[in-house]
Amino acid sequence: MVLEINKVSMISMFRSLITAVFAFTLVIAFGVSSVQAKTVEVKLGTDAGMLAFEPSTVTISTGDTVKFVNNKLPPHNAVFEGHDELSHPDLAFAPGESWEETFSAAGTYDYYCEPHRGAGMVGKVVVN
Repeated sequence: MVLEINKVSMISMFRSLITAVFAFTLVIAFGVSSVQAKTVEVKLGTDAGMLAFEPSTVTISTGDTVKFVNNKLPPHNAVFEGHDELSHPDLAFAPGESWEETFSAAGTYDYYCEPHRGAGMVGKVVVN
C-alpha cells in the first residue's frame, strides 16, 4: 500500500516537472521572438496636406527600421545631417513611393526634406 502511494506521488511529481519544463520552454521561445527588429512608418507629408513628417520624431531600438512613405504634396526626400549612408537624396514624386533605412547604432539622427526644409519639414530618429 505504501509502495502504491509512493508510485502515485512519483508519477505526479514527474508530470509536474514535465509541465514546468514545457512552460519554461514556451516562455523562452515567445520571449526571444518578441525581441525581433521592428519597422516604423514615417509619412512624407501629413494626411492633412501639411509639409511635415508624420510623426516628426520616432524612437526605435538599434536594429529597427524606419520606412519613409511619400504621402502628400511631393516631391520629398530625407537627408540625414552628417549621415550620408542614411540619406535618401532622390526625390519621391509618386504617392506610396517608399524606402527603408535600418539604424544599427544608438544616437539621435536629425533629418530634413530638401525641397521643404525652409517650410519646417524636419524630423528626428532617436535610436536607443
